[in-house]
Amino acid sequence: MKVAFVSLGCSKNLVNTEQMMALCRSAGYTVTGEPEGADVAVVNTCGFIDSAKSEAIDTILSIAPLKSAGKLKKLLVTGCLTQRYQDEILEELPEVDGILGTGSYTDIVPAIESVMEGDTPTYFGDIDHTIEDGARMVSTPPYTAYLKIAEGCDNRCAYCIIPYLRGRYRSRDFESLLEEARGLADSGVKELLVIAQDITRYGTDLYGRRRLGELLTELCKMPFHWIRLHYLYPDEIDDELIDVIALEPKIVKYLDIPIQHMSDKILKAMNRRGDSALITEAVSKLRAKMPDLVLRTSIIVGFPGEGETEFEELCQRLPQLDFQRAGVFPFSCEEGTPAAKMADQVPADVAQHRAELLVDVQSRVMDRWNEEKLGTVMEVLCEGFDADMGCWAGRTYADSPDIDGHVYFTAAGTVPAGTFVNVRITGVSDGDLTGEIEE
Repeated sequence: MKVAFVSLGCSKNLVNTEQMMALCRSAGYTVTGEPEGADVAVVNTCGFIDSAKSEAIDTILSIAPLKSAGKLKKLLVTGCLTQRYQDEILEELPEVDGILGTGSYTDIVPAIESVMEGDTPTYFGDIDHTIEDGARMVSTPPYTAYLKIAEGCDNRCAYCIIPYLRGRYRSRDFESLLEEARGLADSGVKELLVIAQDITRYGTDLYGRRRLGELLTELCKMPFHWIRLHYLYPDEIDDELIDVIALEPKIVKYLDIPIQHMSDKILKAMNRRGDSALITEAVSKLRAKMPDLVLRTSIIVGFPGEGETEFEELCQRLPQLDFQRAGVFPFSCEEGTPAAKMADQVPADVAQHRAELLVDVQSRVMDRWNEEKLGTVMEVLCEGFDADMGCWAGRTYADSPDIDGHVYFTAAGTVPAGTFVNVRITGVSDGDLTGEIEE
């Protein structure tokens, strides 16, 4: 039997897809990424905000015609969208033959068996007690892989649906993480991305204390070249963790710290832990220990109650923190969250306009950082030849995969993907860096 997987959304969702792929491979199925010609297509969805929901539905509807054309037998949908809309999916999307929630990824093989027998599987396990260990069929390039150290979230931000879809925060066992990481290192992975909804909280639920620093110290003993961290919350960043990040050369000096806003009024309404002073202090401590640190953040504009005063405060204070990377998003009113019931909702067109204004403000910070790199030599992880650009493409420590930009560079000979090279930066193109390999 041939089973095709399509993974949507975040890297944490991708890890779940890789777990399902490994289970199918162990069951003797042929695993592919192409639905056409498969017996079963599995779409692992995101259901976080409106744009993600639309992408998931569009993907499902684009695959469904393969069934009537005789090029696909069954279509299963898994993940956050099905967890969120358990009753609506099968009713409103008759093209779907079965659904699994976020608590049932490990039920993928029984679900495939069931749907091939003509049944309509609807599996929804306990989202607070999922199996996070086990084999993965890693689908990223062979030099890069994710290590998900925890599942779920306890932060309960007012705008966020994730705790309702992924359950409470659950740290994975320390030793099982090291075992998985060793396997990734042995397979040739050079860039390890440590991920969770909140990696800074790792260990607090399982061991009664933060253990991220200890985990990173052990990971740095393995033959990875880069170790990259997503996401860190400012209220959980302590001096011990800062020292580990600063002193370990394998940990890239790039941190993803979602702050969401800089108005104390809005941060409180968002139910964020800490205020703007705490954010500023955390950033100052990090930069004091790591002068070359690149910071990424996420910002929501148009949150209920955000007036011109609060937005102006954000526009003035965000550049002062010098975040070189930022994702700016207009508020998405998600049913089932406290924010959806709040008064003083900001019109969608106003929120979108504010997002565009803030992107312009933030782009100046990024442009300044790029200009500072002109003439310097930077280490670049080559990702292959880009035919459109007519040169090689790669990433520096300041560029996380599928999120940030690239460095496009020329070389006298072939540069294999997964190779680290030194590139002299000679230009900037649409926010990306350009250069030439330094022999």
